[in-house]
Amino acid sequence: MIEKQHTIVIVGGVAGGASAATRARRMNEHAKIILLEKDEYVSFANCGLPYYIGDEITDRSRLLVATAAFLARRFRIDVRTRNEAIRIDRQRKTVEILDHAANRTYEQTYDKLVLSPGASPLIVPIDGVHATNVFTLRNVEDSDRIRAMVDSGNATRACVVGAGFIGLEMVEQLARRGLKVALAELQSQVLPPFDPEMVQPIVNQLRGHDVELHLGDGIDHITTDSHGTATGVALGSGTTIDADLVLLGLGVRPNTRLASEARLEIGTSGGIATNDHMQTSDPDIYAVGDAAEYCFGPTQQRQRVALAGPANRSGRLAGQHAATDRGDTMAPVLGTAIVRVFDQTVAMTGLSIKAAQAAGIAAESATVVAANHAGYYPGATPLRLKLVFDPSDGNVLGAQAVGHQGVDKRIDVIATAMAFGATVRDLAGLDLTYAPPFGAAKDPVHLVAFVACNHLDDIDKVVPADAVLDGCQVLDVRTTPEVERCKLAGAENIINIPLDDLRERIKELNPMAPTVVSCGVGLRAHNAARILRQNGFDRVQVLSGGTTVRNDAMAAKGQR
Repeated sequence: MIEKQHTIVIVGGVAGGASAATRARRMNEHAKIILLEKDEYVSFANCGLPYYIGDEITDRSRLLVATAAFLARRFRIDVRTRNEAIRIDRQRKTVEILDHAANRTYEQTYDKLVLSPGASPLIVPIDGVHATNVFTLRNVEDSDRIRAMVDSGNATRACVVGAGFIGLEMVEQLARRGLKVALAELQSQVLPPFDPEMVQPIVNQLRGHDVELHLGDGIDHITTDSHGTATGVALGSGTTIDADLVLLGLGVRPNTRLASEARLEIGTSGGIATNDHMQTSDPDIYAVGDAAEYCFGPTQQRQRVALAGPANRSGRLAGQHAATDRGDTMAPVLGTAIVRVFDQTVAMTGLSIKAAQAAGIAAESATVVAANHAGYYPGATPLRLKLVFDPSDGNVLGAQAVGHQGVDKRIDVIATAMAFGATVRDLAGLDLTYAPPFGAAKDPVHLVAFVACNHLDDIDKVVPADAVLDGCQVLDVRTTPEVERCKLAGAENIINIPLDDLRERIKELNPMAPTVVSCGVGLRAHNAARILRQNGFDRVQVLSGGTTVRNDAMAAKGQR
């Protein structure tokens, strides 16, 4: 029986703090648990805020995961909303607290302290940024203000600045409410963590829903009228976007002031440094959530990963350890994330190719385009899946997927496999469910693993979709009507020989030339490459993802 009667103070609620508080109580009935939250709501579904603004979530109370009254009644937690921790005295083990409601400060002693201060939206110091119709989205109060403006009918045009996850969710939801929406992003693509060709279907989806896109063009200032109301967004290129409502989704900055002033160690990524029990450099103080650093699985380096899943899990573990001085360690985080944009869904886990390159990590990839379930069963839709792996041993480093349905399933399967150190050969052997409405006997996860295994075994060498093909003999094995409908981008002097005619026409090709084979999505090219390799062609590569992915890769480069 645990009978420790020490005091656990938790700074910040929402995902990390509320999870820490409730787990601490479940593990220690006798501890005094105090939860401080500087805002009004202690535990809310911040990931659901865009959908409340868009009226997909119609009942506002559904956003409130756990109220202060519920936590007090069910868990006997002393919840103090609108109470902000402003200073930590580690020697005296006290927290100085500002009670905003009473306009007073007071001290609270602690035996264990859990920091869950979260992160704040980035607000750039530019003209017009503080206009009343310029918003960020961090909490329930923010969503109330945005929704009130949309509900009023006074906004017909919106500009979202920043094409990350929150930015894209808000684009979708504002368009759903009938606003004309523009999206501006400093980087040359939406969802910058992804590889460019994997998000081109999202770009197509945005354009198909009349979203005005400005990629590679960052915000310069916000234009205002004589009343100080924002009237538009001026971009670095000189373009001005008219807008009645401006939403800034430029990313977040970890709230580390409290920890830094208490001389807790700040890690290399700018978050609060922690060990695997989420303890900081002071073992009586823990840090969880968006302000803390985690071990990032693919690199084994500690970094911030601002996602709700890790925040919940780290809070739970820190709460138990604070209450009992023991518990499991925090598993490495993979950054698994997903977003829906109108009729498309895109998700990732681990490293993209460009992230691996930026980190100096050797990585190669395989990409397939396959149906989300059995192609003969009604309703099958294309799903694009990219697998990133270590070329030396086949260890899976990451994956990305985009499509209408089944994206979450494939990324979750691969993320789970990665947690157990899977290789591409492990993925190829997975025993996955199959029935026509749900999948195929060869699931897209199997298919992309097959391609990776063939590459490692030198059965087929794949070349990235965006590869420079100058100087190569490019063979397109699609049918003539297919080629006429959709040309292969970024290649000259293409030789078109349909796969079924290749054996009879193989003498039209130069067996000494470096050869890249393409088709629609890569399957026929694989078959063609096997024919060539066994007929004296030693320098053969298959274009990853075929024309479908190649053309998106070139479009992302502006070369389509």
